[in-house]
Amino acid sequence: MKETPTAAWSPRRRGFSLIELLVVISIVALLMAIAVPALARARALARQTVCQSRLRQWGLAFAAYAAENSGSYPHADGRDRCGDEQPFTREGLADYWFGWVDVVAPLVGEKPWRNHKRGDYPGVKTVFQCPSAQLADESLYSYKPRRNGYFSYAMNSCLELDSNCWAPYGQPGGNDMPSFLNTTRINAPRRAILLFDQLLDPRKGYGGNTLNRSAGRNCGSYPKAFSARHARTRNELGGFILYCDSHVEWVQTVWKAEWPITPDFEAPPRDDPDWYPY
Repeated sequence: MKETPTAAWSPRRRGFSLIELLVVISIVALLMAIAVPALARARALARQTVCQSRLRQWGLAFAAYAAENSGSYPHADGRDRCGDEQPFTREGLADYWFGWVDVVAPLVGEKPWRNHKRGDYPGVKTVFQCPSAQLADESLYSYKPRRNGYFSYAMNSCLELDSNCWAPYGQPGGNDMPSFLNTTRINAPRRAILLFDQLLDPRKGYGGNTLNRSAGRNCGSYPKAFSARHARTRNELGGFILYCDSHVEWVQTVWKAEWPITPDFEAPPRDDPDWYPY
């Protein structure tokens, strides 16, 4: 007698209970809470590394420029960017019209800043800018940074206190410094500031007490323009400085305790060796 086959027995499939689902969701949420800040810190560290690398590139380019120009650095900024009239003589063009972003740029493989078209100036993906720099709402500025360009790195304007720059604090007018600083006059290149991270957010200017509507407008500036946008620890912010010997260093601030926090304090006192190297 042939046996009739019976259906194979299979256990009943059981779905996840609500408690099990909640446990899984909680574990995933916990892992994300741990991973997301870690990834954010990793990205921030990567941007810091790029920032340091870009400043070192500029350091090498400044050294090459000085070697090609009898030891002299270029202007911190072009006079036209400060709102002055255009010079009409060849000498005027040579003395005032071009800043470091124009004449040093080809030495880092970039075309001069002023050769870019309006609205198409270099952004954070280029060596001109710090990758961590971010513009604020454009209504906070006294200029149009996205149309006219902005600078998240600034050259130390105290290197050339000619008629285009502020006089040292406590010194009445009469800027008698050279138009072009010769590197042979630098007393301590390791502590003399060349380029630094420049403020871009107007709300964080002047210690956060006063709105700095011109933040990032010029490629040459003073201590008030220093930006602390790079975190060394969770509660410690600072910025990078390129020194005249081409090394780059993170510092928490460039402001000194003895300096007054007043509207008329622009350029530091003349005896400060970090800003005036000669």
